This record gives sequence, structure tokens and C-alpha cells, in this order.
Amino acid sequence: KENPSPSLRKDRADTVIIGGGCVGVSLAYHLAKAGLKDVILLEKSELTAGSTWHAAGLTTYFHPGINLKKIHAYSIKLYEKLEEETGQAVGFHQPGSIRIASTPTRVDEFKYQMTRAGWHPTEQYLITPEKVQELFPLLNMDMVLAGLYNPGDGHIDPYSLTMALAAGARKYGAQLNYPVQVTNLNPRSDGTWEVETPLGVIQAKRIVNTAGFWAREIGKMIGLQHPLIPVHHQYVVTATIPEVKALKRELPVIRDLEGSYYLRQERDGLLFGPYESEKKMKLQDSWVTNGVPPGFGKELFESDLDRIMEHIEAAMEMVPVLKQADIINTIAGPITYSPDILPMVGPHQGVRNYWVAIGFGYGIIHAGGIGKYLSDWILEGEPPFDLIELDPNRYGKWTTTEYTAAKARESYGFNNIVGYPKEERFAGRPTERAGALYDLLKSKCSMGFHAGWEQPHWFYKPGDETGYRPSFRRTNWFDPVGREYKQVMEKVGVIDLSPFGKFKVKGTDSVKLLDHLFANVVPKVGTTNISHMLTPRGKVYAELTVSQLYPGEFMLITGSGSELHDLRWIEEEIVRGGYKVDIENVTDEMGVLGVAGPYARQVLQKLTAEDLSDVSFKFLKSKHLKLSDIAVTAIRISYTGELGWELYHRKEDSVALYSAIMEAGQKEGIDNFGTYALNALRLEKGFRAWGAEMNCDTNPLEAGLEYFVKLNKPADFIGKQTLKQIKEKGLKRRLVYLTLETDDVDPEGNESVWHNGKVIGNTTSGSFSYSAQRSLAFAYVPTELSKVGQKLEVELLGKNYSATVIQEPLVLTEPTRMRLQRKGESPKI
Repeated sequence: KENPSPSLRKDRADTVIIGGGCVGVSLAYHLAKAGLKDVILLEKSELTAGSTWHAAGLTTYFHPGINLKKIHAYSIKLYEKLEEETGQAVGFHQPGSIRIASTPTRVDEFKYQMTRAGWHPTEQYLITPEKVQELFPLLNMDMVLAGLYNPGDGHIDPYSLTMALAAGARKYGAQLNYPVQVTNLNPRSDGTWEVETPLGVIQAKRIVNTAGFWAREIGKMIGLQHPLIPVHHQYVVTATIPEVKALKRELPVIRDLEGSYYLRQERDGLLFGPYESEKKMKLQDSWVTNGVPPGFGKELFESDLDRIMEHIEAAMEMVPVLKQADIINTIAGPITYSPDILPMVGPHQGVRNYWVAIGFGYGIIHAGGIGKYLSDWILEGEPPFDLIELDPNRYGKWTTTEYTAAKARESYGFNNIVGYPKEERFAGRPTERAGALYDLLKSKCSMGFHAGWEQPHWFYKPGDETGYRPSFRRTNWFDPVGREYKQVMEKVGVIDLSPFGKFKVKGTDSVKLLDHLFANVVPKVGTTNISHMLTPRGKVYAELTVSQLYPGEFMLITGSGSELHDLRWIEEEIVRGGYKVDIENVTDEMGVLGVAGPYARQVLQKLTAEDLSDVSFKFLKSKHLKLSDIAVTAIRISYTGELGWELYHRKEDSVALYSAIMEAGQKEGIDNFGTYALNALRLEKGFRAWGAEMNCDTNPLEAGLEYFVKLNKPADFIGKQTLKQIKEKGLKRRLVYLTLETDDVDPEGNESVWHNGKVIGNTTSGSFSYSAQRSLAFAYVPTELSKVGQKLEVELLGKNYSATVIQEPLVLTEPTRMRLQRKGESPKI
């Protein structure tokens, strides 16, 4: 091993990477390999110190999410050829891996996962107990109902992997300096950074925090509180086991999900690592309050077998040869967790040119793919594909240390929990952000968590089975949501939309800025439209509602999960273009109520002197008015597609406004509705949703958003040139609208779409249509299969259901129905 003598050698860099674990070193390797000059990595002790060197090194193609599968697949493909490229052995074993189902619910989960894997290139198979036994002959087969098998999975030596990436990084010209501690970070007015070290200062164009469990300390230097916490993770290694030694080939890795542990072969013995329950697991809280002990690098914690005893017993039950095995080593080391177990990757809102790749609970499998992903993003100015679930800006001021600790406990304990659709997790809730109506409504409904907010999913009535009852099939909310759907279609409903992200934009260049940011035209004063921000490659970065409230003063509205994701993009554009504008994030100051349904006008008219008739208050217009003496900005728009308004107001007025509306609507039979009914309503109207039908993987033309994209407007909006080329070349795939013949299961998105025995596309969202009394879904399919009347199949829980491409929408919107009525045609509801 080379003996580094710490010297900086350079005082300028394009990119300074802080932290030399496998993630930081992978980023250095990828940036340098892509040709970026002046990449410097600083590590305060030695490469792999922290969490990398003691990791169990598991590598798997499997991930329950959609986008992260791509990260896993890239990592494995990279690790397969790293030795050849760098001349460094990496100790990569690929015996495959099997997840074990020992309950019927787990078998459903595997089927649910199979339809999500079908449209990805990764191999994944649902296998019989006989096949499981053939691959892993040492199992107690009484407990096995099925297996989920990924060939090519396995494990790698984390130290060797990091050293191979380091050798590659140096070969391509990156500079790896250690031991060099970063002592301070100074942002300069031009967006560059001064990185202070005991050996001098480096001027950097950008910095990337890849500091593992020191990431909090690095964040604190610039006033950021990264929500990270170290957890104790233990794994146990046995001595030689004769039955293992006698095998002709290496055993696949198994994951016993009910027993909550992984187990793999280690030489002629076994290695297994449990994830104990949230009550038993251990956090290293003191590091959060007092910082990581200064000398900590390649140290471990005291092991504690009592804490994992029930898992050891479960493993002995499942793999009986363990009963006679001697434990020769127990490793107990720190792993960094974010509240939801997913890392934080990308540029950070509110700080210029500060990037992070932190919070990795599974750093070894993510290192390769994230190094490539981040390198592409840094070099090309936009993410190579959608990975919103890793956006560091999904957390905010509401993410307190208490919340982080409660969530990390839960996430660790839930490592092998059943992954249901529409999953809710309850630790750390409600946050301080919960919302003004939370106390009023919490006992009346099932709440969903959205970026710190609590928002009603569906409401209870006497006789309902209340509470959270997750299932892969229709469950307790199915009928109540139908009732709420009917409420909005036939009477009038109220929904809390306060979690929306809300920004005010004003200043001399506001119109110019928005004309450049958005593909749609800038709305006139008193008018609202739906607008999309596209990336330079013509992908849909965001969808917002834009209203010009006063001349040059705008309100921008986005989904709860996109608040800081969108704000960062806009702020960067303001700086890059030198626009004279002010942008203010008013998300937490404002509440929003949606009122929708045929009687919406009648109810609201009782509360105001302002004329709400169609002539005076047209669709997509906005007005400032008083409802029951409460100041409101009212926009005539509704994601239900029915007659409705969104009412923006001061958060402290929410309860009074809600009560006044409910009171005024007694005669009309007014009632609440939640987001599940909203989803069913918007799907029937053919409305797209950001994050489903469109995101950084889709362009607006294939998503059917041409109406909102004005290629002929004079302004050269971001993505315009690319989009013109895409249009000229013609589309390879299109978003289609499907009805399905199902039984007790509905599509929800990300399922495989089949045609002639092959997977040809995927659904993006779905729900039961309470008007057509059948399932409805959006899906991407090849253009030649996108015609109305085309027969396809959608795979749900291991079964292919017949589906038909239909003309959209299923139900016309209220403004369209009114227009047709005025022309004397009878519209289809």
C-alpha cells in the first residue's frame, strides 16, 4: 500500500470531494474518468475509514423502488470489470441471492415485486421451494413457501473495492490526499468555495460532501443540519462448518425476511447480519449531540449478542447447521442512516455549488451507481434519470433531531418489513409542520405523511373499518373512497391542500424569468395556467400552477414533495441569468382549501359579496376576495376536474375558513374528501401527475402535454431546442389510457404491461374508476401499440389482466361539459 505524504500539491480545484469512503472514491473515479480535470479528494485519516472498511459488502440487483434498481445494476456491472481495468483484485463473489417468503403475504409481496421488475433489464425470478432447496441445500424447508431469486447478486470486499476505485481515479488524473482534514468551508460571493485545511486553502468551483458519519460536521460548517444518525449494526462470522466446506459451489446469499437477517457464505463458514426491532436496536445518539469522537476512524463498537439473540435463533431454525457452529467474530460498527434509510444525493437548496452524497445505509451496492449518477449530473447540469427519492431537499426545517432519531430507529427495525402499496410509517409523527387542520381532523380520517405535513387520505363514517390496514388487494378504504368520489361528483366536497409548495416571485425581470423557465406562456394578470419546467435535455423537471396575481407578481404552486426540489432549480436559474427578481418560499405561511363539486359555487357564494358566477369568475382566473371576512386568493381550478376553487389564505385562518365553509354547505350536504378520492377523480379526467406520468425520465410530448408546451412562443425556454428535435424525430413511445378487467386488485403504477407474451411497457399510475366500475391506468407503450382499441395486458400480483387502450378522458371536465352544453350537445359525464 502506498504511503501517502500529505501535501496539497494544488491550491485550485474544479471539484473537491470531502471523504474517502467507497462513495467519495467512486465519485472521484467517475469524474476523472469522464475527463474532468482538477478533481481533489480529501480524507482526514485513511481511505475506507468509517463505515466502508467493516461493511459486510452485500451486492444485489434487487430494490423495491423503481429508480434505484438502475443504481444497483450499474454498480454490479462496474464491479465485474473493475479488476481488469485497474489491476486491483476486488474479491467479488456472485453466487446469486434469494429472498425467502415464509408467509402467504410475502408471496404476494414477491408477485408485487415481480411486476415492478418485469420492465427492467435486471434478471429476477419467483422460484419454487424445490428450486430454493436446490440452490441452498442447507435450509429447513418447512419454512419456505417461495423465493425471489436474483442471479448475479453476491458480495464484494469493501476495502479492495475502494482501493481499486482509488487506483482507477489516480490513473485518470484525480488527486487523492490523506490524511488531510477539512477544518472550514467559506462560500465566496461568486459561488466558489474556499476549503480550509491544516496544509493550506483550496479554491474550488464546487464541493461534494461524501463524509459518511462525519457528514453532519461538514454540513454544520456552512449552517446546514443534515438529518443523519449513526446506528449500530452487527454481523456474526462462524468458523468452518463441515457441511458448508463439503459444497461444490458457493451458497447464494439468503435474506430471511421474517427472521430479519441476511446470511452468506464466508470462506468455509457462514456470516449473518440481523436487523433488530426498533425497540432493541441501538443508535449512537451522543455523536449527534456532541459530534463524532475526534480520533474515531477504524474503530468498532462493543458487540452485544443479547440484542440480536432472537435473530440468531431464527437463523438456527432456518439454517440448522448453525446450531453446531462456533462464532469466531462479531463485528459491531456504525452505519449512517437518514430518516427514511435512503441516501441524500445531489445539489443542496439554499447553498450554491454544495453537493452531497451522504446517508448511505447500503453504501457498497450504491457506491458505483451513485458515483456515475452524480458525475453525470455535475458534468451535464441535469440528473441522468429520475431519482427524486434521493433528493437531499426532501427534508427541511421540520426534520428535527428527534424526528431523525425516531425515524432511523423505525427504518432500521423495518428493514425487512412487508412493502405494501400506499405504505404509511408512523414514527416521529406528527412533525411541527403537521398543518393547521390536523388537530381538527385527525380523529375523523386516515392521514398521510407528505414532507412533514399530515393530509387526509380518506374519511371515516360510522360502520367503517377505521385505521391503517395495508394490503396488496382492495382494503378498508375502497368503499369510503367511492363514497367521497360520489360526494364530489354529485354534491360538494372540501379537501385540505395545504401541503402544496408555494412561492411568490416578483421584480422587474419576473416575466422574463418565468418565460425562460417555463414551456407555457406567462399567464396574464388575474389568470392561472399549468406550466412545466423542462431540463436542457427536454425532460419534465417540474409541473407548477402559475398565477399572475398583480402586474409582475406571481404565485407558483407545486406538489408537497417537490417544494425545495423546484425552488433550488428556480434559484439557480435566477443566479445564472442574473435576473432581478425576488423569490420567497411561503409554503409554511399559507393554508389551502379545495372546494369542488356541482354545489361549490352555491356554497361559497353565501360567504362573499364577490360575484362567483361563470361570467364574472371564469375557469383559470384568480381573484382576491373575502370569504366570511377572511382574506383569500381564490383560483378557479380543481384537480378533481369538477367545478371548484382553490382558496389560498393565511395559515392562522385555516380553521375559521374551513368551519365557515362547512357551516355554509349544510343544506347542500357538504362533506370532506381526501387524496385517494382526488386521485380517482383526476385519473378519470385524464389529468397527469408529476412524479408518475411525467418526471426527469419523460419528455412532455410522449406524456401528452403538448397543450402546455408552446414551441412557437418567442422566448427560448430551457429545453426548447431539444424538444424541437424530439418532435422532428418522432416519438418511440406514448402515454396511453387503459381500462382493465380486474377482480380484487387495482393498478397503482410501475406494473409491467404485456403484449404477445413480452413486457413492452409500464403503468405510471392507476386506480379503480368509480364511474366506469373498473380499473383505470396510465401506461407508457411503444407508439405502434398506442392506438385506441389496442388490446394489452397488465400484470398484477402474478396474473395478467386484459387491458384496452381507450379514448381519454373517461369523464369530461366540468368546463368542457359546460362548453358543450352551451353548444347544445349532450356531454358524457
